[in-house]
This record gives sequence, C-alpha cells and structure tokens, in this order.
Amino acid sequence: MMVHLRRARTSLVLDARGPGLPRVVHWGGDVGDLDDDDLRQLADATVPPVVPSSFDAPTVLSLLPEAGAGWSGRPALAGHRDRADWATAFALDGLDIDDDGDGPARVRVHAVDPGAGLSLTVELTLDPTGLLLLRHRLRNDGDTPYELRELTPVLPVPAVATELLDLTGRWCRERSPQRHPWPMGTWVREGRHGRTGHDATLLLVAGTAGFGFGHGEVWAVHTAWSGDHVTFAERRPTGEATLGGGELLTPGEVVLGPGESYATPLLYAAWSDTGLDGLSDVLHTHLRARPRHPRSPRPVTLNVWEAVYFDHDLDRLRALADRAAEVGIERFVLDDGWFRGRRDDTAGLGDWYVDEDLWPDGLDPLIAHVTGLGLQFGLWVEPEMVNPDSDVYRAHPDWVLAVPGRLPPTWRNQQVLDLAHPEAYAYLRDRLDALLTAHPGIGYLKWDHNRDLTEAGHRGRPGVHTQTEAVYRLLDELRARHLDVEIESCASGGARVDLEILARTDRVWASDCNDALERLAIQRWTGLLLPPELVGSHIGPPRSHTTGRTHDLGFRAATAFFGHYGVEWDITSATPAERAELAAWVALHKRLRPLLHTGRTVRVDHPDPAVWAHGVVAHDGSQAVYAVSRLATSVAQVPGAVRLPGLHGRRRYAARPVPGVPAPATVQRAAPAWLPSGVTLTGAALATVGLQMPALHPEQALLLEVTAVD
Repeated sequence: MMVHLRRARTSLVLDARGPGLPRVVHWGGDVGDLDDDDLRQLADATVPPVVPSSFDAPTVLSLLPEAGAGWSGRPALAGHRDRADWATAFALDGLDIDDDGDGPARVRVHAVDPGAGLSLTVELTLDPTGLLLLRHRLRNDGDTPYELRELTPVLPVPAVATELLDLTGRWCRERSPQRHPWPMGTWVREGRHGRTGHDATLLLVAGTAGFGFGHGEVWAVHTAWSGDHVTFAERRPTGEATLGGGELLTPGEVVLGPGESYATPLLYAAWSDTGLDGLSDVLHTHLRARPRHPRSPRPVTLNVWEAVYFDHDLDRLRALADRAAEVGIERFVLDDGWFRGRRDDTAGLGDWYVDEDLWPDGLDPLIAHVTGLGLQFGLWVEPEMVNPDSDVYRAHPDWVLAVPGRLPPTWRNQQVLDLAHPEAYAYLRDRLDALLTAHPGIGYLKWDHNRDLTEAGHRGRPGVHTQTEAVYRLLDELRARHLDVEIESCASGGARVDLEILARTDRVWASDCNDALERLAIQRWTGLLLPPELVGSHIGPPRSHTTGRTHDLGFRAATAFFGHYGVEWDITSATPAERAELAAWVALHKRLRPLLHTGRTVRVDHPDPAVWAHGVVAHDGSQAVYAVSRLATSVAQVPGAVRLPGLHGRRRYAARPVPGVPAPATVQRAAPAWLPSGVTLTGAALATVGLQMPALHPEQALLLEVTAVD
C-alpha cells in the first residue's frame, strides 16, 4: 500500500507495501495529485541501484532503519534483553489512516518482531500548515525486562541539501548560529544538561547551497523534549542523508518491564522552498493554531529583578508600580527574594512560604496596590530547586536528585529536588497550589530553573527522564487547578526553550542578557522557532548589568519591540524625559501589538553584516512594521538599500518612520530624499529595490511603518 500525506504544498510519501517497515519515499515539496499507480512508480523510481561491494539487494531507508535491512548508519533503535534481542527485524502489522476531509492527514504504522519480543507503533501527522510530527512507541512483548538505550525518529533529506545550520550558545549568549557544508559523516548535537540547555539547537536545518532567510530549499527538525536530548544530521557514502532527534538516555534509565511501553518525544519536521522565513512561517502558524496558545493581548511587563534584586521593600516596590502604571505597563512581576530566608542566592530555595519578617502583612498589600493600579501581578518561583540552607532540605535531604552516598556539585548554591519522589512532588504541588489559592491576585508565574542536572539520580538509577516527565505533570496539574494563571519558562534565561515545555507555558525568557546589541541576535534566532508573542523581550537599564555596554533608550526599546514587550529597569531612577519617551514606546507597541503578534515574521538577507533588518507583515498584506538596525560601522560609507520583503507585489504602500518616538541618531549632512515624510511605492518595488536608509550611528535602530494605500 502507498500512503500520501499532503498539506500546504508539502508531501510525505510512504511505501508501505511490506513486508518490512514502510519506507519514506519523499518528504518535502508537493508532488501533486498522484494516484496509487503513480505513487508506486515514484517509489520504484527512487530505489537505489545495487553497486559493487554492497548487499545483493537495494538498501532502502525505512521509518526505523535496521541493521538487518542493511543500514550501517546511526542506529535508530538500540537496546537488549540481558544481551539478547539487540537486533530487530520488524514486519508490517497494519496501518491506521485518518482522513480529515482533505485527504489522509495521519497514519499509524504497526509493526512487530516476535523473535525480539517487541512491538512498534510509528505515528506521523502532517498538519494543515505542512508541519510533520513524528513519534515512535516501543512495547516490550516479552516475559523479561528490555533495556532501551536509544529510540530515535529519522527522516530522509535529498542530496540537494548540502549545507547545515544549527544553533549553540551559553548563558547570556544563547542562539548563536553556526553554519557549514554537510560532509560525509554525522553531525551530532547532544544536550546533557537535564534541561534543554543554553547551547541547544532549536532547529537543525539542512538546505541547498547558499540558502538564506528568504531563499533556498530547506528541511529542519526540532526535538521537543526538556531533558537530555540528541539532534543529528547524517550523510552516508552509500547515498542516504537523514535528519533525526530524540531523547538521550543514560544506561539503565529506561528499562521496560513486560507489557510496558516507551514513547519518543515528538520530532517536529518542516520543509520550505522560501528559505528560513518559510520554516518559521510553518512553525509559527502551527503554534498559533494550538487551542492553548495565548489569545489575549500580551501585557507589557515590568519585572523588578534588575530594579531591586534581593532588596525587597514595600514602599520602594509600590513606587516602582506607580511609575509602571504611569508609563502604560500592564503587568508587574515580583522576582526572587520574597520567601523565607531569602536575602541572597545562598538560602531559602524550597521554602515556598512568604517571609514573615520581610512581609509582616504578607504579599497582599503589594498585590492590592498593583492590581489597584490596573496592573496584573506576577511572582517568581523556582520550584525544582532547593538550597541546602533551607528548612525543606534539612528535613528531607533524601528528596535531592543524587547518586547514593554523595551530592552533585552545587550550582548557584543549589541542588535539584527529585520530583519523581512522590512526597517531594506532593509537597511542591501543594505549596504552589496553596500559594496561588491564598493569593488569587497572582495571575502569572515566572518559573525559573537555574542549574543543570548533574549526576541526577533517582533511587539509585538515572533520573533525568523521570524528572522531566514529573515537571510536565506538575505544570499540567497546576494549570488545571488555576486556569487563569500564565506561566513563563525561564531557565537562567533561555536554557529551557522547546516545544514540549511550551505546550504547558505561555512564553519563554529568551536570555538573562538585556543588552540590546546581544539581544538582536538572540531574538532573531529564537524567532526561527517561536513567534514574537512567545518570546519575552524587555527594555533593560541604560547600562547592561551583563555586558557593561551603554545604549540609549531608542535602541533598547526598538530591539525589544517585536517580542512580548517589557521593562527590566529601575524606572524610578529614570528622568522625566526618559519616562515620557518610555511611555511613547509602550503606547506605540500597544498600537502595533495586534500586527506584531499575529503577522508573518520576515528577516532581510542584507549584504552588509553591520546592517540587520527584520519585520512583521500582516497575512493579508495590509500593513507591516520593520526594524533596521546598525550593529557597527561598515566598510562602505553608505550601505546598500534595504529591501522590505513580504509585501503584496501589486499593492501600493506608504512607508514612513514610525511616529511618536524620537528619531535615531545619525551621522549625515542630509537624510535620504524620502525622509522624513515617507514614500509610496508598490510592494514589488519595496521588496526588489528597497529603500536607502539614513546613515545611522552604530547601535541605533530605525522603525518603519508600512501601510497599504489601495
């Protein structure tokens, strides 16, 4: 039987004629409306020849490549049953095909290997955006335990994909791109942090030579898992090229008893023939269609961390809230330092009770003041962590993830609570539930996670897998009990950014770095996976506390503008002129927020590395907003014109600098002729020729508003 899943200009063709596992004949661009005979001919046309010094029959790549079928690449399944059943030969045992009215949309492949005592189910879904979701489920049908070492979905990529792009990073420098030719061999990205990691690649992209944001054919995968994980690209001398990803298991971590099953994390796979922006469009559209995607306008947020740090004083915080309300901020978040014994980062974690000495009347006076100003109130928590200097640790040292007989090295003076321990889990769930129940004014939790999981043992066995599942369960339970509470995924900044944690949270904190220059890159590449409304982007203080750089307010505000907007700055220390300008930026963001948080993200491939440009375009082409940023000086005295992609070619547009905020600083004797009044041109002219920008000083940004006039 042949199976063709077809959505949004994307096709997945499976050859399920048996007797083994189905083969992926094609994943990529739409192959058209083919009948069964056409599909069979397509499958036959893509079978490789038999060449010298090889197997006597063609080697084809199935949904689970097996050595028994001639696969000599990275194993998709590795495991054993007391050193037996380490090799498999699955036979097709049936297909379930779901049709959503527009043709097949989901297929479940059932396969068995009676000799190894294993059953396999592969589920593939091609959603309306063309995004492919792939998952394996393995069941132990034997009478003895089966130790699973690896189960990883893989997908083929055609030979025209000759370059790879992925992301790496560190604290305060997340999402750093790295790009190189795709040679023979395996490019493996492993995350062993017990969380997604600052260095995690949100997408691993393979593409045609020279692909960019707006051009080229590209294939990409994302491993949706918040614990240890692997994502890889492999090219074999035998001709196959694959992308894959799954959970990274420690020996002994998953042992399936008789009748037990293991399901892989979802592998998200996207294809585009319009470059990286096409990938983002598929992913962003998918995320926005989720039932639990945030629907209300994303409130402009003030987080008090860089304003007060651990110095919690009710009068000072009230004054900060007053200033926040004056400039139009809509949510006030009290950060670390509100709970028992918490005067610095050495004590108190795990004791989730309001500090009676610091807050003799509890949090209610501050919450009442904040909500009385019309602002939402949020609170910082770090539930998975514990300080050794805490009441809960002193009472329950056995609740820590550790190997028997010793503790892991401390990190920010903290250890990790074992949430797979039933009593530790119940304590955390009940404490957080009680906190939210006692303070119904809390509408938002900034959920932090400030260390890697090292030697994370659960009852003598590796514990990252069970910890990750327990975190998901805890978030699910709390969300079910407190439906109106939003949650941010923060992990020392951007160390827990993946689509499985985002199934349970409402935004991520992209980085602890609020330096606008650093943030330009961090946000650009985080946006490869996530739409702007899911990425916390704040205006930091004039001098960044992580880099020491100083930037003016316009550059800081323009850089943060395209995300879930906010402020992380002691605005009580701002001058009246700074507060007035901040209020203007907040008002501008609110006016354009409906566009920013629903439109299509576009990024500009500009030849000058010192000039970056990006924007958001309404799906109906009616309006757009772009930011053009000067990162540094250029070799050319006047960089080339900036093209504005994404507009409808035949429509006419008025383009002008956004009104109401100060113009950026320039070094020029006269501005380009179209400034400051603007220009009216077709979308084709703006995308093909572009606009010559003013000679911006380094670390300045110009925002352009583009509106259709016909």
